[in-house]
Amino acid sequence: MRAALVRVSALAYGAVSRASKLTVAVLLTTAFAQAETVKIAALGDSLTAGYGLAQHEGFVPQLQAWLHAQGADVEVVNAGVSGDTTAGGLSRVAWTLTPEIDAMIVALGGNDYLRGLDPAVSRANLDGILAAGQGAGVEMLLVGLTVGGNYGPAYKQEFETMYSELAAEYGIPLYPDFAAALRANGTMSEGMSVFLQPDGIHPNAEGVSIIVKQIGPSVLDLAKAVRK
Repeated sequence: MRAALVRVSALAYGAVSRASKLTVAVLLTTAFAQAETVKIAALGDSLTAGYGLAQHEGFVPQLQAWLHAQGADVEVVNAGVSGDTTAGGLSRVAWTLTPEIDAMIVALGGNDYLRGLDPAVSRANLDGILAAGQGAGVEMLLVGLTVGGNYGPAYKQEFETMYSELAAEYGIPLYPDFAAALRANGTMSEGMSVFLQPDGIHPNAEGVSIIVKQIGPSVLDLAKAVRK
């Protein structure tokens, strides 16, 4: 009888041991899956592409470095094309959203403004881009712009508010102004021009660094939303 009890105890211990090993294996597998690199596509124009800068000085490489410095396992894919409008972004969003992309930063509209395009057209294009992202099931961050008043106050208001309205419609976070950090850090005498390249439009390497430090937390939140 005692020998039988010993054999039963041994069998029970073996079953528990196997169950424990199975639980550990499942937990390790889950942890491994959760630790996979988050891939974020930065869909934009020359500001995203890094126009006029050395490869390591552009927005995407500097953002990538900032995220890594925060301990985030994130890969930022440069989907910026210099000179692109919202229409260009809409035309290539489908092949930007490849299966491995988890999230998307949408930073377009500057060239629409420079060309004086109808804000209603720009809005429709951005709407199409966000709809594509929503359809692909990716997390998104919309980046807006503050523009000049050379086309009149009505144009300026319609252009700037399209970003906040679209972000609200899609229930996604909005970073209101790509260049906000440059304005905040500009000098009294030179304004934000000290952070711009000679063309007066594109940020220099220092300007990009300032932009990245301010937008970085929003991108970090975007990566965290993928993990949820």
